Amino acid sequence: MDRRNLVAAAFGLSAAGLIGANVAAAQADPVSGMTVHTGDVVQGKPVVSALNLRDLEPGKKHALLFQGVQMPTGEHWYVSVIAVRGARPGKRVALVGGVHGDEISPIRTIQAVVEQLDPAAMTGDVLAVLDVSRPALAAMARRWPSSGRGIDLVDINREWPGDANAPTASARHAALLFDRLLRPNADYAIDFHTATTGMDMTALHLARMDLPEVRAMAELFPIDHIFDNAGYPGLLANAFIDAGIPAFTPEIGAPRILDRAMIPRFVEGTMNVLRLHAIVDGTIGRTGKDSGVVVGDRAAPIVAMRGGYVELLVELKEKVAAGQTVAVQRDAFGEVVADYVSPVDGEVAARRTDATAEPGNLLLMVLHAGATATPEGTYLE
Repeated sequence: MDRRNLVAAAFGLSAAGLIGANVAAAQADPVSGMTVHTGDVVQGKPVVSALNLRDLEPGKKHALLFQGVQMPTGEHWYVSVIAVRGARPGKRVALVGGVHGDEISPIRTIQAVVEQLDPAAMTGDVLAVLDVSRPALAAMARRWPSSGRGIDLVDINREWPGDANAPTASARHAALLFDRLLRPNADYAIDFHTATTGMDMTALHLARMDLPEVRAMAELFPIDHIFDNAGYPGLLANAFIDAGIPAFTPEIGAPRILDRAMIPRFVEGTMNVLRLHAIVDGTIGRTGKDSGVVVGDRAAPIVAMRGGYVELLVELKEKVAAGQTVAVQRDAFGEVVADYVSPVDGEVAARRTDATAEPGNLLLMVLHAGATATPEGTYLE
Protein backbone atom coordinates (compact mmCIF):
# COMPACT_ATOMS: atom_id res chain seq x y z
CA MET A 1 0.00 0.00 0.00
CA ASP A 2 1.52 3.35 -1.01
CA ARG A 3 1.42 6.48 1.11
CA ARG A 4 -1.71 7.88 -0.45
CA ASN A 5 -3.64 4.66 0.08
CA LEU A 6 -2.26 4.31 3.60
CA VAL A 7 -3.49 7.79 4.51
CA ALA A 8 -6.88 7.10 2.94
CA ALA A 9 -7.15 3.81 4.80
CA ALA A 10 -6.21 5.48 8.08
CA PHE A 11 -9.15 7.82 7.67
CA GLY A 12 -11.40 4.96 6.66
CA LEU A 13 -12.40 6.60 3.37
CA SER A 14 -15.66 7.52 5.09
CA ALA A 15 -17.49 10.68 4.17
CA ALA A 16 -17.86 11.59 7.82
CA GLY A 17 -14.30 10.83 8.85
CA LEU A 18 -12.38 11.93 5.79
CA ILE A 19 -14.15 14.86 4.25
CA GLY A 20 -16.73 16.04 6.73
CA ALA A 21 -18.56 19.14 5.61
CA ASN A 22 -17.07 18.91 2.11
CA VAL A 23 -19.65 16.22 1.30
CA ALA A 24 -22.52 18.62 1.82
CA ALA A 25 -20.78 21.24 -0.26
CA ALA A 26 -20.26 18.80 -3.11
CA GLN A 27 -23.81 17.48 -2.98
CA ALA A 28 -25.22 21.00 -2.93
CA ASP A 29 -23.76 21.71 -6.35
CA PRO A 30 -25.28 19.06 -8.65
CA VAL A 31 -24.63 19.09 -12.36
CA SER A 32 -27.77 20.53 -13.91
CA GLY A 33 -27.06 19.29 -17.41
CA MET A 34 -26.68 22.88 -18.58
CA THR A 35 -23.62 24.97 -19.26
CA VAL A 36 -22.56 26.94 -16.19
CA HIS A 37 -20.67 30.17 -16.86
CA THR A 38 -18.64 31.41 -13.91
CA GLY A 39 -18.70 34.99 -15.21
CA ASP A 40 -14.92 35.06 -15.47
CA VAL A 41 -13.00 35.77 -18.65
CA VAL A 42 -9.31 34.76 -18.72
CA GLN A 43 -7.12 35.98 -21.57
CA GLY A 44 -10.25 36.61 -23.58
CA LYS A 45 -11.71 33.13 -23.05
CA PRO A 46 -14.98 32.68 -21.11
CA VAL A 47 -14.76 30.29 -18.15
CA VAL A 48 -17.28 27.51 -17.55
CA SER A 49 -17.59 25.06 -14.66
CA ALA A 50 -19.92 22.74 -16.60
CA LEU A 51 -20.53 22.36 -20.31
CA ASN A 52 -23.35 21.14 -22.48
CA LEU A 53 -22.34 21.38 -26.13
CA ARG A 54 -25.94 21.88 -27.16
CA ASP A 55 -25.97 25.24 -25.35
CA LEU A 56 -23.36 26.59 -27.80
CA GLU A 57 -24.22 28.09 -31.16
CA PRO A 58 -24.08 25.51 -33.97
CA GLY A 59 -21.78 25.95 -36.95
CA LYS A 60 -18.97 27.60 -34.97
CA LYS A 61 -15.78 26.90 -33.03
CA HIS A 62 -15.94 27.99 -29.41
CA ALA A 63 -12.78 28.50 -27.32
CA LEU A 64 -13.40 28.13 -23.59
CA LEU A 65 -11.60 27.52 -20.33
CA PHE A 66 -12.99 24.86 -18.01
CA GLN A 67 -12.64 25.63 -14.30
CA GLY A 68 -10.86 22.73 -12.63
CA VAL A 69 -9.73 22.11 -9.10
CA GLN A 70 -8.24 24.87 -6.98
CA MET A 71 -4.51 25.41 -6.47
CA PRO A 72 -3.02 25.58 -2.97
CA THR A 73 -3.19 29.39 -3.28
CA GLY A 74 -6.93 29.35 -4.02
CA GLU A 75 -6.92 30.08 -7.75
CA HIS A 76 -8.21 27.46 -10.17
CA TRP A 77 -6.38 25.28 -12.61
CA TYR A 78 -8.00 25.90 -15.99
CA VAL A 79 -8.28 23.44 -18.87
CA SER A 80 -8.33 24.67 -22.47
CA VAL A 81 -11.35 23.51 -24.47
CA ILE A 82 -12.27 23.98 -28.11
CA ALA A 83 -15.86 23.00 -28.85
CA VAL A 84 -16.43 22.53 -32.58
CA ARG A 85 -20.21 22.55 -33.02
CA GLY A 86 -21.46 21.19 -36.29
CA ALA A 87 -24.20 22.97 -38.19
CA ARG A 88 -26.37 19.86 -37.85
CA PRO A 89 -26.86 17.50 -34.89
CA GLY A 90 -24.99 14.20 -34.96
CA LYS A 91 -22.44 12.14 -33.06
CA ARG A 92 -20.06 13.72 -30.56
CA VAL A 93 -16.38 12.77 -30.33
CA ALA A 94 -14.11 13.89 -27.48
CA LEU A 95 -10.39 14.29 -28.18
CA VAL A 96 -8.33 14.51 -24.99
CA GLY A 97 -4.67 15.43 -24.48
CA GLY A 98 -2.35 16.55 -21.71
CA VAL A 99 -3.41 13.97 -19.14
CA HIS A 100 0.32 13.54 -18.48
CA GLY A 101 2.45 16.66 -18.43
CA ASP A 102 5.32 15.31 -20.54
CA GLU A 103 3.04 14.38 -23.47
CA ILE A 104 3.22 17.19 -26.00
CA SER A 105 2.60 15.56 -29.39
CA PRO A 106 -1.02 14.75 -28.40
CA ILE A 107 -1.75 18.44 -27.90
CA ARG A 108 -0.45 19.34 -31.34
CA THR A 109 -2.32 16.38 -32.86
CA ILE A 110 -5.63 17.64 -31.51
CA GLN A 111 -4.85 21.21 -32.56
CA ALA A 112 -4.10 20.00 -36.10
CA VAL A 113 -7.39 18.08 -36.25
CA VAL A 114 -9.35 21.13 -35.10
CA GLU A 115 -7.61 23.27 -37.73
CA GLN A 116 -9.01 20.98 -40.44
CA LEU A 117 -12.59 21.16 -39.21
CA ASP A 118 -15.20 23.39 -40.82
CA PRO A 119 -18.10 23.48 -38.36
CA ALA A 120 -20.48 24.86 -40.98
CA ALA A 121 -20.02 21.62 -42.94
CA MET A 122 -20.14 19.24 -39.96
CA THR A 123 -22.90 16.95 -38.72
CA GLY A 124 -22.12 16.47 -35.05
CA ASP A 125 -19.59 17.88 -32.63
CA VAL A 126 -15.94 17.56 -31.66
CA LEU A 127 -14.89 18.36 -28.10
CA ALA A 128 -11.15 19.09 -27.94
CA VAL A 129 -9.70 19.07 -24.41
CA LEU A 130 -6.07 20.03 -24.66
CA ASP A 131 -4.31 20.29 -21.30
CA VAL A 132 -5.96 18.20 -18.61
CA SER A 133 -3.06 18.29 -16.12
CA ARG A 134 -1.97 21.92 -16.11
CA PRO A 135 0.41 21.69 -13.11
CA ALA A 136 2.19 18.70 -14.63
CA LEU A 137 2.42 20.41 -18.02
CA ALA A 138 3.88 23.52 -16.40
CA ALA A 139 6.75 21.38 -15.09
CA MET A 140 7.02 19.16 -18.22
CA ALA A 141 6.49 16.29 -15.77
CA ARG A 142 4.40 13.16 -16.14
CA ARG A 143 2.63 13.31 -12.79
CA TRP A 144 0.50 15.83 -10.95
CA PRO A 145 2.38 17.40 -7.98
CA SER A 146 0.26 17.09 -4.84
CA SER A 147 1.55 19.76 -2.48
CA GLY A 148 -0.49 18.47 0.44
CA ARG A 149 1.92 15.60 1.01
CA GLY A 150 5.34 17.10 0.47
CA ILE A 151 4.93 17.29 -3.32
CA ASP A 152 3.77 13.71 -3.76
CA LEU A 153 3.58 12.95 -7.48
CA VAL A 154 0.23 11.51 -8.53
CA ASP A 155 -0.51 9.81 -11.85
CA ILE A 156 -3.95 11.20 -12.67
CA ASN A 157 -4.33 8.46 -15.27
CA ARG A 158 -4.87 5.99 -12.46
CA GLU A 159 -7.69 8.02 -10.89
CA TRP A 160 -10.43 8.28 -13.52
CA PRO A 161 -13.36 8.82 -13.36
CA GLY A 162 -12.20 10.70 -10.31
CA ASP A 163 -13.78 11.30 -6.94
CA ALA A 164 -15.26 14.66 -5.96
CA ASN A 165 -14.50 13.93 -2.30
CA ALA A 166 -11.08 12.31 -2.70
CA PRO A 167 -8.06 13.16 -0.53
CA THR A 168 -6.10 14.27 -3.62
CA ALA A 169 -6.67 17.38 -5.71
CA SER A 170 -5.89 15.39 -8.86
CA ALA A 171 -8.76 12.92 -8.25
CA ARG A 172 -11.13 15.81 -7.56
CA HIS A 173 -9.94 17.51 -10.75
CA ALA A 174 -10.57 14.30 -12.66
CA ALA A 175 -14.10 14.10 -11.25
CA LEU A 176 -14.88 17.67 -12.24
CA LEU A 177 -13.70 17.08 -15.79
CA PHE A 178 -15.30 13.69 -16.22
CA ASP A 179 -18.69 14.57 -14.74
CA ARG A 180 -19.05 18.13 -16.02
CA LEU A 181 -17.14 18.17 -19.30
CA LEU A 182 -16.17 14.82 -20.79
CA ARG A 183 -18.89 12.25 -20.12
CA PRO A 184 -21.87 14.56 -20.81
CA ASN A 185 -20.50 15.59 -24.22
CA ALA A 186 -19.14 12.40 -25.80
CA ASP A 187 -20.55 9.46 -27.70
CA TYR A 188 -16.99 8.32 -28.53
CA ALA A 189 -13.61 9.34 -27.12
CA ILE A 190 -9.92 9.23 -27.99
CA ASP A 191 -7.41 9.83 -25.17
CA PHE A 192 -4.02 10.67 -26.70
CA HIS A 193 -0.75 9.88 -24.90
CA THR A 194 2.96 9.24 -25.54
CA ALA A 195 5.63 7.10 -23.95
CA THR A 196 6.84 8.29 -20.58
CA THR A 197 9.98 10.39 -20.06
CA GLY A 198 13.06 8.26 -20.65
CA MET A 199 11.27 6.00 -23.18
CA ASP A 200 10.34 6.03 -26.85
CA MET A 201 7.55 4.13 -28.56
CA THR A 202 6.25 3.18 -31.97
CA ALA A 203 3.04 4.66 -33.34
CA LEU A 204 0.80 2.51 -31.17
CA HIS A 205 -2.68 2.16 -29.70
CA LEU A 206 -3.69 0.68 -26.39
CA ALA A 207 -7.15 -0.55 -27.36
CA ARG A 208 -9.81 -3.07 -26.35
CA MET A 209 -10.08 -4.91 -29.67
CA ASP A 210 -12.79 -7.18 -28.23
CA LEU A 211 -15.15 -4.19 -28.31
CA PRO A 212 -16.44 -3.81 -31.89
CA GLU A 213 -16.88 -0.03 -31.80
CA VAL A 214 -13.41 0.46 -30.35
CA ARG A 215 -11.88 -1.87 -32.91
CA ALA A 216 -13.62 -0.07 -35.76
CA MET A 217 -11.99 3.21 -34.73
CA ALA A 218 -8.57 1.85 -33.77
CA GLU A 219 -8.06 0.15 -37.12
CA LEU A 220 -8.54 3.45 -38.98
CA PHE A 221 -5.07 4.75 -38.03
CA PRO A 222 -2.05 4.13 -40.29
CA ILE A 223 0.17 3.16 -37.37
CA ASP A 224 2.69 0.46 -36.44
CA HIS A 225 1.20 -1.46 -33.51
CA ILE A 226 -1.98 -2.08 -31.57
CA PHE A 227 -1.68 -3.50 -28.07
CA ASP A 228 -4.96 -5.34 -27.52
CA ASN A 229 -5.16 -4.83 -23.78
CA ALA A 230 -7.35 -3.09 -21.23
CA GLY A 231 -4.39 -1.64 -19.32
CA TYR A 232 -4.86 -0.57 -15.71
CA PRO A 233 -8.00 0.36 -13.79
CA GLY A 234 -8.24 4.12 -13.52
CA LEU A 235 -7.23 4.88 -17.11
CA LEU A 236 -9.35 7.55 -18.75
CA ALA A 237 -10.21 5.29 -21.70
CA ASN A 238 -11.50 2.65 -19.27
CA ALA A 239 -13.59 5.24 -17.43
CA PHE A 240 -15.18 6.22 -20.74
CA ILE A 241 -15.87 2.58 -21.60
CA ASP A 242 -17.38 1.94 -18.17
CA ALA A 243 -19.69 4.90 -18.84
CA GLY A 244 -20.81 3.34 -22.13
CA ILE A 245 -18.58 5.52 -24.33
CA PRO A 246 -16.27 3.54 -26.68
CA ALA A 247 -12.73 4.86 -26.24
CA PHE A 248 -9.07 3.95 -26.76
CA THR A 249 -5.58 5.34 -26.18
CA PRO A 250 -3.24 6.30 -29.04
CA GLU A 251 0.46 6.56 -28.08
CA ILE A 252 2.29 9.13 -30.22
CA GLY A 253 5.95 8.18 -29.84
CA ALA A 254 8.35 9.97 -27.53
CA PRO A 255 7.48 12.43 -24.75
CA ARG A 256 8.56 16.07 -24.38
CA ILE A 257 8.70 16.75 -28.12
CA LEU A 258 6.51 17.49 -31.11
CA ASP A 259 7.09 14.47 -33.33
CA ARG A 260 6.50 16.04 -36.74
CA ALA A 261 6.84 12.70 -38.52
CA MET A 262 4.40 10.81 -36.33
CA ILE A 263 1.73 13.44 -35.62
CA PRO A 264 0.30 13.46 -39.20
CA ARG A 265 -0.42 9.72 -38.98
CA PHE A 266 -2.58 10.26 -35.91
CA VAL A 267 -4.26 13.31 -37.42
CA GLU A 268 -5.13 11.22 -40.47
CA GLY A 269 -6.52 8.43 -38.31
CA THR A 270 -8.58 10.84 -36.22
CA MET A 271 -10.08 12.39 -39.33
CA ASN A 272 -10.94 8.86 -40.46
CA VAL A 273 -12.80 8.34 -37.18
CA LEU A 274 -14.77 11.54 -37.73
CA ARG A 275 -15.67 10.31 -41.21
CA LEU A 276 -16.66 6.92 -39.81
CA HIS A 277 -19.18 8.63 -37.56
CA ALA A 278 -20.37 10.93 -40.39
CA ILE A 279 -19.28 14.06 -38.53
CA VAL A 280 -17.26 15.19 -41.54
CA ASP A 281 -17.64 14.23 -45.17
CA GLY A 282 -14.98 12.64 -47.32
CA THR A 283 -13.33 9.37 -48.15
CA ILE A 284 -11.54 7.33 -45.52
CA GLY A 285 -7.79 7.83 -45.92
CA ARG A 286 -4.97 5.45 -45.05
CA THR A 287 -5.69 2.93 -42.32
CA GLY A 288 -3.91 0.20 -40.43
CA LYS A 289 -4.15 -2.02 -43.48
CA ASP A 290 -2.03 0.44 -45.44
CA SER A 291 0.60 0.75 -42.72
CA GLY A 292 0.73 -3.00 -42.02
CA VAL A 293 -0.28 -2.56 -38.39
CA VAL A 294 0.72 -5.44 -36.11
CA VAL A 295 -1.70 -6.37 -33.34
CA GLY A 296 -0.47 -8.14 -30.22
CA ASP A 297 -2.26 -9.12 -27.04
CA ARG A 298 0.90 -9.51 -24.95
CA ALA A 299 3.76 -7.16 -24.15
CA ALA A 300 6.90 -8.73 -22.72
CA PRO A 301 8.99 -6.31 -20.64
CA ILE A 302 12.76 -6.48 -20.48
CA VAL A 303 13.76 -4.86 -17.20
CA ALA A 304 17.18 -3.83 -15.90
CA MET A 305 18.48 -6.18 -13.23
CA ARG A 306 21.61 -4.14 -12.47
CA GLY A 307 22.63 -0.50 -12.40
CA GLY A 308 24.87 0.82 -15.13
CA TYR A 309 25.17 2.08 -18.68
CA VAL A 310 22.86 0.45 -21.23
CA GLU A 311 23.54 -0.19 -24.89
CA LEU A 312 20.41 -1.23 -26.74
CA LEU A 313 21.08 -3.48 -29.72
CA VAL A 314 17.64 -3.25 -31.37
CA GLU A 315 15.48 -0.45 -32.75
CA LEU A 316 11.77 0.29 -32.58
CA LYS A 317 9.67 -1.96 -34.85
CA GLU A 318 12.57 -4.42 -35.19
CA LYS A 319 11.59 -8.08 -35.14
CA VAL A 320 13.33 -10.07 -32.41
CA ALA A 321 13.51 -13.76 -31.63
CA ALA A 322 13.26 -15.50 -28.29
CA GLY A 323 16.75 -15.79 -26.81
CA GLN A 324 18.17 -12.96 -28.93
CA THR A 325 20.48 -10.56 -27.06
CA VAL A 326 18.82 -7.15 -27.22
CA ALA A 327 20.81 -5.07 -24.72
CA VAL A 328 24.14 -5.00 -22.90
CA GLN A 329 24.81 -3.22 -19.61
CA ARG A 330 28.24 -2.09 -18.39
CA ASP A 331 29.58 -0.55 -15.22
CA ALA A 332 31.81 2.53 -15.01
CA PHE A 333 34.89 0.41 -15.81
CA GLY A 334 33.34 -0.82 -19.05
CA GLU A 335 32.91 -4.32 -17.72
CA VAL A 336 29.74 -6.10 -18.85
CA VAL A 337 27.47 -6.63 -15.86
CA ALA A 338 24.39 -7.92 -17.68
CA ASP A 339 23.21 -9.20 -21.04
CA TYR A 340 19.50 -9.02 -21.78
CA VAL A 341 17.64 -11.35 -24.12
CA SER A 342 14.14 -11.27 -25.52
CA PRO A 343 11.89 -13.83 -23.84
CA VAL A 344 9.60 -14.06 -26.90
CA ASP A 345 9.36 -13.70 -30.65
CA GLY A 346 7.85 -10.31 -31.43
CA GLU A 347 8.45 -6.69 -32.39
CA VAL A 348 10.04 -3.93 -30.33
CA ALA A 349 7.26 -1.52 -29.40
CA ALA A 350 9.03 0.58 -26.76
CA ARG A 351 12.67 1.23 -25.84
CA ARG A 352 14.55 3.21 -23.26
CA THR A 353 16.16 6.46 -24.40
CA ASP A 354 18.10 7.20 -21.21
CA ALA A 355 21.51 5.58 -21.45
CA THR A 356 21.67 4.67 -17.77
CA ALA A 357 19.38 2.40 -15.79
CA GLU A 358 18.98 1.20 -12.26
CA PRO A 359 17.43 -2.10 -11.22
CA GLY A 360 13.77 -2.21 -12.16
CA ASN A 361 13.90 0.28 -15.03
CA LEU A 362 12.16 -0.79 -18.21
CA LEU A 363 14.63 -1.21 -21.08
CA LEU A 364 12.47 -2.66 -23.86
CA MET A 365 8.93 -3.85 -24.47
CA VAL A 366 8.32 -6.58 -27.04
CA LEU A 367 4.82 -6.81 -28.47
CA HIS A 368 3.70 -10.32 -29.30
CA ALA A 369 0.76 -12.70 -29.30
CA GLY A 370 0.78 -15.73 -27.09
CA ALA A 371 -0.79 -17.76 -24.35
CA THR A 372 1.62 -16.69 -21.59
CA ALA A 373 0.12 -13.98 -19.41
CA THR A 374 1.97 -10.69 -19.26
CA PRO A 375 3.56 -10.18 -15.82
CA GLU A 376 1.50 -8.02 -13.52
CA GLY A 377 2.18 -4.32 -13.89
CA THR A 378 3.48 -4.32 -17.45
CA TYR A 379 1.68 -2.35 -20.10
CA LEU A 380 2.47 0.13 -22.84
CA GLU A 381 0.43 3.18 -21.85
